[in-house]
Amino acid sequence: SGLLPPLLPPLLLPLPLLLLPLLLLLLLLPPSSSSSSSSSSSSSSSSSSSSSFFLFFLFLLLLLPPLHPLPPPPSSSSSSSSSSSSSSTSSSSSSSSSSSLPVEIAISPNNHEVHIYQKSGNQWVKSHELKEHNGHITGIDWAPKSDRIVTCGADRNAYVWSLKDGVWKPTLVILRINRAATFVKWSPLENKFAVGSGARLISVCYFESDNDWWVCKHIKKPIRSTVLSLDWHPNNVLLAAGSCDFKCRVFSAYIKEVEEKPGPTVWGSKMPFGEVLFESGPSGVSGGAGDGAGGGWVHGVCFSHSGNRLAWTSHDSTVAIAEGGKTSTISSLSSETLPLLCVSFITENSLVAAGHDCYPVLFVYDGTKGSVTFGGKLDVPKQTSQRGISARERFQNLDRRATSSETTEQGLESLHKNSISQISVLEGGKSKCSTFCTTGMDGGMVTWDVKSLESALKDLKIV
Repeated sequence: SGLLPPLLPPLLLPLPLLLLPLLLLLLLLPPSSSSSSSSSSSSSSSSSSSSSFFLFFLFLLLLLPPLHPLPPPPSSSSSSSSSSSSSSTSSSSSSSSSSSLPVEIAISPNNHEVHIYQKSGNQWVKSHELKEHNGHITGIDWAPKSDRIVTCGADRNAYVWSLKDGVWKPTLVILRINRAATFVKWSPLENKFAVGSGARLISVCYFESDNDWWVCKHIKKPIRSTVLSLDWHPNNVLLAAGSCDFKCRVFSAYIKEVEEKPGPTVWGSKMPFGEVLFESGPSGVSGGAGDGAGGGWVHGVCFSHSGNRLAWTSHDSTVAIAEGGKTSTISSLSSETLPLLCVSFITENSLVAAGHDCYPVLFVYDGTKGSVTFGGKLDVPKQTSQRGISARERFQNLDRRATSSETTEQGLESLHKNSISQISVLEGGKSKCSTFCTTGMDGGMVTWDVKSLESALKDLKIV
């Protein structure tokens, strides 16, 4: 936007002053005499007067100052930050790509609403409330690049939220399911997302620009129970799913309408939509290390940064890792913890898991030996001095609590006071994570620095 371009460049501004004597001379000169008839003399005089008028008009234009265009208005850009996804019963962590962008989190306080908080100093201030679901929200994921939020709930619907003029606008996505949605996850390129449900299927949704709406395709076979967790392969095509039929599977979620044909991976080369590329051992059979058998629901799944390894946790406190190839190698470890609900790679060989024990634990995978080992607890409480117990207190405890030892009612010594439901990588990615976050059913969010953990715990070594 702006005015007209300048009529003359700045170097030609003195030109009117130089032409002024010539123009005055032309205006004052009488018309030339001629021996023609009266009609021709009248026509010549009229042409002379018209030429004089034209020169006078040109002179006035030359005296006008040049018009310079106005500078364009500064372009306004959105300053919303990216955030990692949150579970329905706990807070979520967030990370911004630039330090100047605000830090925001999206949570669901165990109801049908989504609350967005922005960090201001050391406080979190509520900035938005998203109200569109009429059922309990079960999954949230925030796309960092496109700045869109997708939510799913017990109302069997999903919504894609876009920020327009400072207001989050919802777009309904009909999932075509008859049971509640349980989990939602954006793909790495953010051009589609997957929703797990109790309908024994996975809805893979993508935007159809011709009709201006979101459509979905279903992955049904061979899922035989509720889908609890999902994770995308880095190539944006493969999708890992953990379900209540004790199985962890890798499917092809190739959508030819929105992406090019994928190249071969260690999990397979033929990738029509819904193709099963990997499936863990026989369901319901508790086997030893190496067969990938699981004796419980698969709560969490996660691909490594390279996509060549897949980890999952089961309700029988088992952690398993599968390495892709012509013959997939599966290694498992039965931990001494309570069931683990979530897992995430922090390096190619190390992963963090957490669950009902209310603290995160480290597991290390040795690819040469094909074994998974327990790395240690990451939330070690500080040692507090304990005083001795008197004989009077010992007998009082024996009478009140049927025990002679000293007991306290302070609760858990871990930072989380309830089960941890989600682990989110904040900085460094899955290849070399420097900061990750855990969110729990106690409504708490804890950020963990990997270097600080290594320095605080002497025996801890993350490879």
